[in-house]
Amino acid sequence: MSGLLSTGAAVAQSNEIRVEPGAPIVVGGYWVLSGGDAALGNDQRRGVELAIKDFGGEILGHPIRFLAEDSQCSAEGGQTAATKLAANPAIVAVLGPSCSSEATAAAPILWKSGLVSIGTSATSPSLTAADRKPDYDGFLRVVFSDADQGPADAKWVFEALKAKNIVTIHDGSPYTQQLTSEMAKTFTGLGGKVASQEAVAPTDVDMRPVLAKIASEKPDAVYVPIFVPATAQILKQAKQTQGLENVPFIGGGGIMTPDIMDAAGDAVVGFYGAFPDVTPEAQGQDYPRLLQAYQDEYGEAPTSGFVANAYDGMTMLKLALEKAAKQEPDGALVIDKAALRDALFAVQFDGMSGPIACDANGQCSNFKPAIYRYENADRASFAIGTNPKKIYP
Repeated sequence: MSGLLSTGAAVAQSNEIRVEPGAPIVVGGYWVLSGGDAALGNDQRRGVELAIKDFGGEILGHPIRFLAEDSQCSAEGGQTAATKLAANPAIVAVLGPSCSSEATAAAPILWKSGLVSIGTSATSPSLTAADRKPDYDGFLRVVFSDADQGPADAKWVFEALKAKNIVTIHDGSPYTQQLTSEMAKTFTGLGGKVASQEAVAPTDVDMRPVLAKIASEKPDAVYVPIFVPATAQILKQAKQTQGLENVPFIGGGGIMTPDIMDAAGDAVVGFYGAFPDVTPEAQGQDYPRLLQAYQDEYGEAPTSGFVANAYDGMTMLKLALEKAAKQEPDGALVIDKAALRDALFAVQFDGMSGPIACDANGQCSNFKPAIYRYENADRASFAIGTNPKKIYP
């Protein structure tokens, strides 16, 4: 469900997009689709594809053409993808991305061209904060904010793990820096101590120096909500670092994928993941149907935890287009970009991930906390809820 738009199918006229009779409505997307975190982005692309299939492949009588760019979970990748998408005059809106670093760079580029972007797993608090810059007025998201996840994680670590002295690790990205900051702030407020807040690069391989420093601080737990490649190195080398062999490590949403099992091997056993509750009983009423459709279409279970959010993002766009687009007598559609943005912010529905309703800053979904633990390193056993096993609530 992707491809190149035929020349002349749709024409941008100032702040409007005209979709000629029979021409496709073109929807853009950008996620991490290659490298060590590809399972995260490919899962969301599949969520959009499943929604399009459920729509019969069309909106308002026009076929849907879906163009997905690889933004590599980096600011540079987000900038490149957004520049390419913004240059296509036929695109009506953009879905994604996977990572907050991508969104931070891309959302202003897209909005400058009048394109609204619907975040599907970028959770950095600043993206929908009350004081966000006007450059982000065209960004909204159908996923939670880490302003809620950080405090929830801190409470579990303090109360359930009984940890009183912790270390956090970020990788310099907006997502990990803001999430560890929110967690640390709440943890100290509960009476705990944050011995240090360390940083690694996503491409670091030798983690021994930072792990040796962490071991000297004798933490009760290490909070490390970063992505697969660096996390795998940390987990493997922590098992070989005196003083850290039995210290619990807690990751975030970036490691809720079977790729961490491959990358970390047996070192993943016992690793915790702090993530929203995405078990069927905590999701929307139709979520079990989505899981079955995913299995039927792709021959496997979802490879990450955001497929429902991506499906909801595409559903939100469909509902907004049906409200904002004006249909002309000859079958053409005229889509005012500002009207589409307003319609998106006004849409309310019960989605696959739960209720969707936006506040004035584009936050359209709530956080439902949960904690998971990897029980074994067999990729074939990956299923969020069983392995990693949900242990809270």
